[in-house]
Amino acid sequence: MLVKPASDIRESEVTPEKWYARRREFLKVAGSTAVAVAAGAGGSWLDGTATAYAQNPNARKLTGLKKSSFDTTEKQNSYKEITTYNNFYEYGLDKGDPARHAGSLKPSPWKVVVEGQCGKPGTYDIDDILKWFPLEERIYRMRCVEAWSMVIPWVGFPLADFVKRFEPTSKAKFVKFTTLVDLRQMPGQTEPALPWPYVEGLRMDEALNPLALMAVGLYGEVLPNQNGAPIRLVVPWKYGFKGIKSIVRVSFDESQPVNTWQRMQPSEYGFYANVNPAVDHPRWTQASERRIGEFFRRKTLPFNGYADHVASLYAGMDLRKNY
Repeated sequence: MLVKPASDIRESEVTPEKWYARRREFLKVAGSTAVAVAAGAGGSWLDGTATAYAQNPNARKLTGLKKSSFDTTEKQNSYKEITTYNNFYEYGLDKGDPARHAGSLKPSPWKVVVEGQCGKPGTYDIDDILKWFPLEERIYRMRCVEAWSMVIPWVGFPLADFVKRFEPTSKAKFVKFTTLVDLRQMPGQTEPALPWPYVEGLRMDEALNPLALMAVGLYGEVLPNQNGAPIRLVVPWKYGFKGIKSIVRVSFDESQPVNTWQRMQPSEYGFYANVNPAVDHPRWTQASERRIGEFFRRKTLPFNGYADHVASLYAGMDLRKNY
């Protein structure tokens, strides 16, 4: 076993002390839930079948996918890497916790509430939503605020199409997203790691940018639970925490929402969260990143390499203040 000296450990790999102190208690809750779900699936969580179950218990191929003009040509991360290295605190604080514990999520049936300043508010079934929009595959670079990155072949439909479907009024300046709160399905919510529910938001012009995606799958299959089933947000020019998972509510608001990480630690996480190598996180550099599966670090690209598509959205803004 290789043990790193303290001087070689990146701060992004360290669990905050206040969370670590309660970790044993959390794992008891999450572990008991996972065992119960696994037993229902007829397998042990130690065998290969259960590992596949943990990765995507609802695996189903998505057909008739359109090709996207936004694809990167970079090497994609493997399905295993994408589904076993995640941030999803509703299932635990370690990167491997979501794959181990997210089997408790039930992505069907699933309802999404649409509300606020729009012409068609209501409660909509995910199956109906999927009938409205043709699905396409988009291979996107994804960058986490913790300075790691992946290349993921998402499947979904443009957020802009979703927004327009509900006819936002002229008063709608922002789109706010809220994730599920359910302590049985999301045992991590028994812990005060974050203020629940998880909330994110975009300015209306950001939401209407053609790069923004409502994702319902990856690698040609429906989303695995740990990646945000059954529907999540993907905003590839922003840090990963903007990509809220397991969405149950979309609100068209007049005022800018306070997103979860901004509420949790406003000195470190702002509303915009645009990938910016020139603005470091207070506790680690953002000038370089480590692509999962690679040994060497690479330079971080402004707007994660999507500047040609989105830089105009922020013309004249001070991106050090609007971080």
